[in-house]
Amino acid sequence: MLAAAFLGPATAFATAAIAEVATTRAMPTRRRALLINVLGAGAPALAVGTTIRATSFGQDTAQFFVLVAVLAFAALVIGWAIVATLFSLLDGNPEAWTLRDLSELLPTIAINVAMAVAGAAIYVKLGLPGIIFAFVALIAFTYQAHLVQRARRRSEQYVSLSWGVLAGLMRSLDIRDERAARHAAAVARFSRDMADAVEMDPDMCELAHTAGLLHDIGRFALSDRVAERGRALNDEDWMAIQSHPELGADMLKDLGMYGPVAEIILAHHERIDGRGYPRGLPGEEIPEIAKIIAVAEVYDTLTAGDTYRTRMSSFEALRELRRVAATQLDGHYVEVLAELLSGEGVEYRHADTADFDSELDMERRIREAGAGA
Repeated sequence: MLAAAFLGPATAFATAAIAEVATTRAMPTRRRALLINVLGAGAPALAVGTTIRATSFGQDTAQFFVLVAVLAFAALVIGWAIVATLFSLLDGNPEAWTLRDLSELLPTIAINVAMAVAGAAIYVKLGLPGIIFAFVALIAFTYQAHLVQRARRRSEQYVSLSWGVLAGLMRSLDIRDERAARHAAAVARFSRDMADAVEMDPDMCELAHTAGLLHDIGRFALSDRVAERGRALNDEDWMAIQSHPELGADMLKDLGMYGPVAEIILAHHERIDGRGYPRGLPGEEIPEIAKIIAVAEVYDTLTAGDTYRTRMSSFEALRELRRVAATQLDGHYVEVLAELLSGEGVEYRHADTADFDSELDMERRIREAGAGA
């Protein structure tokens, strides 16, 4: 657009064509697709240059800058229309490009129009040194944006890999103990909803949900003997079971973004009276989310139909939770759960259909990692 405004239509077309050809070095493009891109960028630039040359507005007038803005917007929209139409014909898919696609590009178009007008103003007021400075700043900004995008891609890859491994471990654990995945999903859901009910911020609610999903991951390191049902456990077995919070925390502590989760998992079997494990922490030293997970875990264990215990109703389970409040569990969070359950149906109160993959929602986690969440 700047070439069209100040250097004429031929230079504007050449600038657009060179830009499209140069892009193919980073993004391999079919030959016919390259021709479409050159036409889509070059034809509107040629038209803009011709139109500006035919006007009599002085370059330091408001009318000139308004004209640049209007023509830049028109050129970008027309260029999109050309590319959309020709690519639809080339690929034989007339529904591949829609007006919704154009609407999603409008913020980008607006930024480009603003930059074209600003660049024109800089050139008119400051001359060649000014536009060179602006051009260097633009290159620097573009390079920084490239680095941010690359960091986002790496973050997405890291999250995809780490969650893929963790989900694989949980599924392996579920093969040995068929309640593991469902129980993890139920605890995650109850924990997130309890955190939300006490008005924790969204990040803490997400932390509660993630810690709930992974709270028993340390059980993966236990022997098959401990996981076997219908067999009496000896003292050695109980010692192994009581080590699973430490094993789970050790598995997660070296994964940078899961550091807070590791601390919560380590403490989710601590008791308010200080008689829990593995460190015997008193209530005031137990992380709040660990207290929430402890309540959610006990409640799901009592009400689920896939445990070794006789299944309790929601009412009976809450009565049991209240009985051990202030010794094993935090009484405040017991009442939070009770209030939460009062407005829910049986399907929610008995989380028999809780699904690990749905709670995991891998695509959302990867998407949020890419967005910097």
